[in-house]
Amino acid sequence: MKIQPSLYYLGLSCFPISLLSLLNIFYSYYFEYLLDVNSYIIVLILSLIVGFTFFSLGKSKKDEIGIYEQIFLVFLIYVFCSFFILIPFFMSSYGIGFLDSYFESISGLTGTGFSILKDIKNIDPPLIIWRSSSQWLGGFLFLVFLVLIFSNKQINFKMIDYVFNFEKKTNLSKNLLNVSYRIFFIYLFLTLIIFLLFSFSGLRIFNSLNLSMTLISSGGFLPTNYLNDILTTNLQLFILILSFLISILNFYILYNVFFRRDDLIYHSEDLYLFLIFLSFSLIFYLFNSFNLLTVLVTVLSSIGNSGLSITSIPSNYNLFFLIITIIGGSVLSNTGGIKLIRIYILIKAFLIEMYRLVKPNVILDSRIMISDKKINRENIRITFLVFILFFLSLLILSSILLIDSFDFESSFKLSILTLTNTVTSDIYGLEGVNFSNLFILSKISLIIFMIIAKIELLAVFLIIRKVLLKS
Repeated sequence: MKIQPSLYYLGLSCFPISLLSLLNIFYSYYFEYLLDVNSYIIVLILSLIVGFTFFSLGKSKKDEIGIYEQIFLVFLIYVFCSFFILIPFFMSSYGIGFLDSYFESISGLTGTGFSILKDIKNIDPPLIIWRSSSQWLGGFLFLVFLVLIFSNKQINFKMIDYVFNFEKKTNLSKNLLNVSYRIFFIYLFLTLIIFLLFSFSGLRIFNSLNLSMTLISSGGFLPTNYLNDILTTNLQLFILILSFLISILNFYILYNVFFRRDDLIYHSEDLYLFLIFLSFSLIFYLFNSFNLLTVLVTVLSSIGNSGLSITSIPSNYNLFFLIITIIGGSVLSNTGGIKLIRIYILIKAFLIEMYRLVKPNVILDSRIMISDKKINRENIRITFLVFILFFLSLLILSSILLIDSFDFESSFKLSILTLTNTVTSDIYGLEGVNFSNLFILSKISLIIFMIIAKIELLAVFLIIRKVLLKS
């Protein structure tokens, strides 16, 4: 694998961290939270030095990066950038160890939301903003990865080619800046919409800012201990529902509606997701006494792989919401999970084969949803491989967590949430997990699988296969 081309892009990934640290420095000085401001200054200096160094070393070779180097680069950025994110946690006055700080930073960048911090409402505001901004940064980077790398037709394991993709060009080295700029401004615009809506609803500006960064990235970090401590009105819950919808649907859907593009038919995946959301909401609403807004929030939070809850859920419904969580949102969104389109392909391919056993000569519709793309053997092979790798990873991680203080049910649930980058909460009966007291092996395993889940299990498989073929 070529390392030098990757340095150029690794250097570029440092600059957004510099910007976020600069914003935290301004915030700390403006509101006179100066106790830990030096940590953000260190992040600013280090990220700029390392960023410019890597940028200069790799600039001459940036065009030589291949698809496998691109996939490896995604993994490397999560691992490497987290070292900058951990510095404010490690240097804070709360006595957070190095491994715990790294755990917190990985959880933020991947949008998972597992936290070693307790009693969040008593944490310094700059550190709370730093947590939320790490999720926002991770969401932005992931969307860039989706469009530029995971949509590469050489592999197409994300299957973005089968849903609407405004970015028709997939050459990383030639289109990185153009695509990143467009994604950045759309992503920032959506964040501002959520922020303004919460602010106008009467929510504190501080809470609105943190929630907007968390929700747009499908993250799980909160500016307080419980979500219902700050969201107290029906209007605020309605805005929360709207925010979840924005994060789980295709990233470009509002862009296309606003500009009245003609190819909105390619958003069929989003239509299916919306119908699934309504169906699961109706089922849960009919068999429970919760009000409608609570039901919609809970179902959307699970589908969007956020996991945030506003109320306790009966334990007999934990599996119900875990299944929804595995589905995840749109392919072109910040959500995790296996993704609806893969489940759709596997089920439809199975039904087609079953029907052909009864009527071998019949011609069946093999289109993917309502697009002009058709299911082929490559789709089925990739989809089946993703399912196999998901359940294999589930088995491995569950076995490791069983060595810790978890029983079988808790280790199984936590493994699913890790592999879908979803925070633990009342929805799944795992609200009381103390991550700071876990064994070192458990923390390292969760860190590894949080990254693997975000960059895609199949991507790791392809990297390993590439290395083995060369050895």
